[in-house]
Formats: sequence, C-alpha cells, structure tokens
Amino acid sequence: MDLFDRILKQAGPLGKYAEVAEGYYMFPQLEGELGNRMKFKGKEVVCWSINNYLGLANHPEVRQEDAEAAARWGFAYPMGARMMSGETTQHQKLEQQLATHVGKEAGLLVNYGYQGVLSAIDTLLSRHDVVVYDAESHACIVDAVRMHMGKRFAFTHNDIGSLEKCLERAKRLTDGTEGGILVITEGVFGMRGDQGKLREICTLKEKYGFRLFIDDAHGFGMLGATGAGAAEEQGVTDDVDIYFSTFAKSMALIGGFLAGRKEVIQFLKYNMRSQIFAKSLPMPLVEGLLKRFELLKTRPELREKLWYNVNKLQNGLKERGFDIGDTNTCVTPVYMHGEVEEAMALVKDMRENYGVFCSIVVYPVIPKGMIILRLIPTAVHTDEDIEQTLEAFTAVGAKLKSGEYKNWVPEVIA
Repeated sequence: MDLFDRILKQAGPLGKYAEVAEGYYMFPQLEGELGNRMKFKGKEVVCWSINNYLGLANHPEVRQEDAEAAARWGFAYPMGARMMSGETTQHQKLEQQLATHVGKEAGLLVNYGYQGVLSAIDTLLSRHDVVVYDAESHACIVDAVRMHMGKRFAFTHNDIGSLEKCLERAKRLTDGTEGGILVITEGVFGMRGDQGKLREICTLKEKYGFRLFIDDAHGFGMLGATGAGAAEEQGVTDDVDIYFSTFAKSMALIGGFLAGRKEVIQFLKYNMRSQIFAKSLPMPLVEGLLKRFELLKTRPELREKLWYNVNKLQNGLKERGFDIGDTNTCVTPVYMHGEVEEAMALVKDMRENYGVFCSIVVYPVIPKGMIILRLIPTAVHTDEDIEQTLEAFTAVGAKLKSGEYKNWVPEVIA
C-alpha cells in the first residue's frame, strides 16, 4: 500500500473529528492581549486555558524587557549550536540561577520542554538499564521510554505498592550487571492536578538503589515556599537526582531546563544530541527569562494571588457539587459524564452563551462516557471572572444532567 494512501484512510483518534472540531474545539484561535479575558470568534471570554500561572505573560516589566532585549540583540544572536558558536555568559547565568533555585549544583537549558525531556531520558539510559515510570506520565516521558532499548515498567498512577513491585523486578534484572534503575514521575500531573508522591518514592531509594527524574513542568513557580516546585513543597529537594521544568508555564515563554549534580549535567551537556545539534536559544528569550525569573523570586504576591484564585474557584466548584477529583494544585479538572457530542455541545454553549473558555478533554484521551473540562487559574483572574465561571458551570451542568445536549448534531463551525 502507498504510504499516503494508508495515512489518509486512518485519520487517527483525534483527526477523525477534524472536520467539525478544527478551529473551534481543536486548534482554537484566542485573540487579543494575553490575560484573564481574551477574544474568541469575536466575543470576549473568560480564559481558563493558558498556563500563565503567575500572570507574567503580559506583565508590563516583562513586556518592556522583551522589547528592549529584542532591540539590543535581534532574534538571530547567538548563531549556531552552543557547543560550536552559540555560547554566552547570559545563557550560563540563567542556567546557574535556575539550578541554585531548585537546590542543584548545575543546570542546562533546553530549547523545548518536550524535546528536552525526551532527549535527556534517551541520553541517560543504555540498553542495560531499566526504567520505571508512572503510567499517567506526560506524552514526552512515554515517548522517551518507548525509545528505550532495555526493559521498562509502568506503575499504576501514584500507587506506591505498584511502584515497589516494579522496582523488585527491576532490581532482579540489574543486580550483578552494569545496568541501573531510573524512576520517572511528575511533580504535578497536568491533567488530574495531583502531585506525584515524591516523598513516598524517595523513601524507597536506599532499598532499591534507583535514581529519580521528575518532570515538574506545572510545579515550578507554583509550589513550594519560594516557588521551587513540588520537591520543595514535599521537602525532598536533595533526593531528586534530575529536576526538569519547562518555561511554558509559570515563566510564560518557551524552552526549559534540567538541573542536577554537576557531573551528571556535564554528561548531558556533551551527549544530548537534541541540544548539540540545535541552535542556541536566541538572546532576547534568555534575557526575557532572566527578567521573568527575577519577578518569580521577588514578587511573592503573584503566587499569593494565584492561590487565592485557585482556592476561590475550586471551593466554589465543590460547593456547587462538581467533582474536581484529587487535585492539590492549581490545575482544576471538572469531571462530568457524557458522550463526545454532548461534550462538544456543552462547550459551545459555555463559550457562546456564557462567555467562558476552558479546555475540553474527551475519548480517546480519557475513557468513553467521560468529559473533563480543565481550568487553569492564574494570578490575573478576578473575583468577577470566577463568579461568572461558577454561574456558567451551574447552568451547563444542569443542562447536561437533563439530557439537553443529547440530540445535538456536530456541525462545521466557520
């Protein structure tokens, strides 16, 4: 069969909805200034769908620094990969500041979060090693372990008993060999909003002799007394061997960083092919990140306002009888029951008639018959935003239960 004939016949689990979903439910275009309220299809909506936790995306000091850095450097400098011609003192400064903040000796910038996690895990592991990871890990982790040529075991999400069974198998395979064990989990699981059980995992390190890698994309800047993430929040900073976070959440930009022991980061620096052969992050981004990081450290009121909004929204949803699961972070999933078509009708109603925009998650990402509406509170949301959203949820929740959305026929939305 011709390659293109095959792929055109198999649109994929999400692609099959493209005709009715693209531009509205998938690949929607939010317009206007980044913030709590934006424009969608020409209408103002309360926006709960961007990971702008601390409100830095449109902070005036950030905007000014971004503009001035672009004027100073342009977006080409530095040219080339860092190993060849793209190294600067500003890149080094950012790496070290980030590493120190999360309690590690050294740091390494990566151009993209997804690419950085995938490449770091691939670089760390040999075919003799065994990797053990949480079954609900982010796609970048799943894709990384799929590339692994050795054994891999997935433990049931946040189930320490399941983890220990996997570790027992891993230890039998590696004892007396040159292989080691890498355990991977997340600081915050971006769909459920619950934290990885880092404290409990770390109690098993001595018994099984593994190294721990955490992806704290949603935890950095949000959790911990200083915003250093889930490890700081749970008091296990020293037990995390490799810490990763993206800049795409609290730092409101692009890229990410790895942090750990100096010798390990040095190994990654000289062996991660995705970085060795990639152009260095442009200087305006690096200087913009330095400004964002300064605000993250020196403006605790941003994190305080974030958590005020989180608690007001989550408590309001629970008081109205909505199921938000086990979240103990800012990520706020609202669990409902219904088919894909009902979910599409509900979301259209919420956006068009109640002025509320949040992300929708349906099968095949989650089991059939389930709907998740995911909200991301930020420091720039207001009491008015929250009240409007709670009223919208009350209205559409009642309609869903009454069956009002059952006969809705998906249509192509211009």
